[in-house]
Amino acid sequence: MGPVKAILALETGDVFEGRAFGAEKDSVGEVVFCTALMGYQEVLTDPSYQGQIVVMTYPHIGNYGIHADLMESRKPFVAGFVAREFSPTASHWHTPGLLEDFMKKHGVTGVHDVDTRALVRILRTKGSCRGVIGVGEKAKAKALVARAKASPSMAGANLVNEVTCAKAYRWHEEGDPAPTKRVVVMDFGVKLNILRSLARRGMDVTVVPGSASVKDILATNPDGVMLSNGPGDPAAVTDAIETVRGLVAHNEVGNRLPVFGICLGHQLMGLALGGKTFKLKFGHRGANHPVKDITTGKVEITTQNHGFCVDIDSLAGRDVELTHVNLNDGTLEGFRHKKLPLFCVQHHPEAFPGPHDSSYLFDRFADLIRGG
Repeated sequence: MGPVKAILALETGDVFEGRAFGAEKDSVGEVVFCTALMGYQEVLTDPSYQGQIVVMTYPHIGNYGIHADLMESRKPFVAGFVAREFSPTASHWHTPGLLEDFMKKHGVTGVHDVDTRALVRILRTKGSCRGVIGVGEKAKAKALVARAKASPSMAGANLVNEVTCAKAYRWHEEGDPAPTKRVVVMDFGVKLNILRSLARRGMDVTVVPGSASVKDILATNPDGVMLSNGPGDPAAVTDAIETVRGLVAHNEVGNRLPVFGICLGHQLMGLALGGKTFKLKFGHRGANHPVKDITTGKVEITTQNHGFCVDIDSLAGRDVELTHVNLNDGTLEGFRHKKLPLFCVQHHPEAFPGPHDSSYLFDRFADLIRGG
């Protein structure tokens, strides 16, 4: 049996023909691109990619296989996967599984043999857009373009309930130090390396659903709260914004409960403090984005995955101090409250994939919890 035909059609009318891999079914989502040179498994299993068809700019995908210890969540969350060249075999010192088997098992549709350079140029010029992967001989470009145009927009989409945990749970791995402080993680689509990064710093980690109330959180008697990454439009996650406002108010009346936000958590904190968010033209996704820590003057290479951003100007007069800025486009990458123990960053200090330049932020959080 020969290769199965697949078509990626964009709402713009642009069409790319290729060959299917993974699950042989149609898929709909926002088409975005990731510039990471490795880490395709971590990308696949990052819940922040819920509802998105991800285009990998690195041309060769699948060559080192799939490994159990590289999972960033319980399963893949991407709506679809696009590559220039897909490797049906894998080579690694640790016996790997195959990417195609992994994608078939979890129902992830892929298309390869696509000119990803041309595709990314379109996305950079026209912006991230809705798309459809059609698989098989029945897939017709005109009909797929129409489906893409009729599909839901990412703007206004609350996707947290599609990725969060069903109930609260404790996180601990063998070899973690004995915990000395308790941290509650609000799971808006948390990556596992965030939990690992906290536990390795002596935190007793409890993960709660993204719908948890302030009352639910305070009932665990936490020493700190982490607001995790997650997918969708932050302005649409209204219940979580109210919860974060409640955590801010809890601090304002004389309690001391440090809060650290990452990615969507950063955006929710910005909204809770009265700021505004906006949708970036094509987002920041990859493991090579330069960010300047204004507090130290140092430049970090960071991992990023977001399509929305907090408007810097909207935080003027909000009693916050900007701490990080993106050196590619000058957008906001982090801020902290001037009086309360609250801070957040847009990028991913837990990395995976990516450099560990920003891992010190977990140390800052641990120090803040311990009274530093």
